[in-house]
Amino acid sequence: MSTTDAVTVERRIAARPETVFSFFTDRDRWLSWMGRDGEFSFEPGGHYRTNVNRDNVAEGRFIEIDPPKRLVFTWGWAEGEMPLPAGSTTVEITLEPVDGGTLLRLVHRGLPTPQACAAHKEGWAHYMDRLATVAADGDPGPDVWL
Repeated sequence: MSTTDAVTVERRIAARPETVFSFFTDRDRWLSWMGRDGEFSFEPGGHYRTNVNRDNVAEGRFIEIDPPKRLVFTWGWAEGEMPLPAGSTTVEITLEPVDGGTLLRLVHRGLPTPQACAAHKEGWAHYMDRLATVAADGDPGPDVWL
């Protein structure tokens, strides 16, 4: 794996790791920061499919769920403009307690091109900002990408 096939996004979130983690393992909480609708089976090997925005549908499987510190799942697009097959890449979320809340680190590996890296870095930054707001009891407002 080269260093150019991964993107990393970090956010400090004013909420405990347990709270932040719950936004990755509860359908309604997940959809409060990313997505229009979706089906999720939150267990190792469990499948998910979610309409992230407009006509872009992400699909993959949960690999590891270790509350409240780590979540790993595959990622790709079942429908949409990005040529990245469903489940073909891996997203790792780690949550570390820090003063005032949680340090969230998202690493998305296996992206095939610099363009895919740039697009996913922009996307994850957008959605991690929304997650940081909602997990801290804020209102991220309507998703402008919907």
